[in-house]
Amino acid sequence: MSQEYERSPGRRVQGHRGYSPSRLQNGRDGGARRSSDPSAPSEPPRRTSRPPTGRRRPRQSGGFGAMFYTIFVIGLSALLAAVCWIAAGDVLALNKPEHTATVTIEEGSDLSDVADVLKENGLIEYKSLFKLFASATHVERDKKITPGTYELDTDMDYHALINGMGKSSANRKEVTVTITEGMTLDQIFALLEKEGVSTVSKLQAEASDHQFKYSFLQDLPTGDYHRLEGYLFPDTYTFYMGGDPLQILNKMILRFDEMFSDEMRQKAADRGYSVGDIVTIASMIEKETDGTDQSKIASVIYNRLSNTRETAGFLNIDATILYATGGTQVDTNADTPYNTYTHTGLPPTAISNPGIDALRAALEPASTNYYYYALGDDGTHSFFRTLKEQQRFIAQQDRYRNSGT
Repeated sequence: MSQEYERSPGRRVQGHRGYSPSRLQNGRDGGARRSSDPSAPSEPPRRTSRPPTGRRRPRQSGGFGAMFYTIFVIGLSALLAAVCWIAAGDVLALNKPEHTATVTIEEGSDLSDVADVLKENGLIEYKSLFKLFASATHVERDKKITPGTYELDTDMDYHALINGMGKSSANRKEVTVTITEGMTLDQIFALLEKEGVSTVSKLQAEASDHQFKYSFLQDLPTGDYHRLEGYLFPDTYTFYMGGDPLQILNKMILRFDEMFSDEMRQKAADRGYSVGDIVTIASMIEKETDGTDQSKIASVIYNRLSNTRETAGFLNIDATILYATGGTQVDTNADTPYNTYTHTGLPPTAISNPGIDALRAALEPASTNYYYYALGDDGTHSFFRTLKEQQRFIAQQDRYRNSGT
């Protein structure tokens, strides 16, 4: 077949007769015909792409991806199921080792504090989960947890733990404490702290500042916890451990209110004394008595208060000085309003918490003319009309010679 060569601006190309750029461009036979002008420059032929022969098909990965996804979902579900099971075990107390703990919830504790205490004592595993449960059940809003000491165990689920720390819970620990006649406030508060009932600082704060509703306490100024001296009645009490200090004090004051009857209050009024005066006198009797002579000691106190010609109104009671100084040696020159050698009349407050016998003796003293008494070597008191008689007796007792008195 004959061929012809046409010039191209850049290179020589080989063309076929009847080559139609328009036809190739438009992709159909009905395109524009090639120009018949032989002098017209010809267009370069365009390359056409041929369909690839033997193209590789893409690798099929759908089966592996589906398998991986399935394994992932199953693993995640198993993990979530395990977490939920562990969490449920803590909430519902499932499969926990047996363990019992005594816990104390302090006044002012919030949910975080409670969760910390339970976690530290091995009763729960997850503090955040416990706080979430407690919040959902409105523990703080409804004040379901009461400060105190409780005995709890790992058989108790979250709900039981919360109920177990409630005000009327059977899990709340109690302790029996005996307050003996003649104990002071400081001694009582120290004993209550030792027994885990409350702390000295909390008891002092309530005793100092609370406005008690009892009639015999209405006129007492606040600011000094000693104002309650004499009103915590000696008895055996059952207290909640870690209890409310105000409730603790009220329990003992209420007992005094019950024991100091209306008849006794009338007797005090008939003598011209207030309830507080009688309590103060009884507190001195309690500290001075040998246990058999309350009414005689009461008579000496009243004789000295009423007949100032004999003693100038000085009670000269050693126990009042010891109460103020806290020592064991009597300093009759001590600078304190409780020094009844230098201050006339009754001391500012009671000096102990008297029992019922001392209170009755203060209301019903023996009728005597005694103004003095002294403790003998036999452990009992002897009573005297004059100072001379007392000093003669003292000179005969070994206890005073040995002490240098």
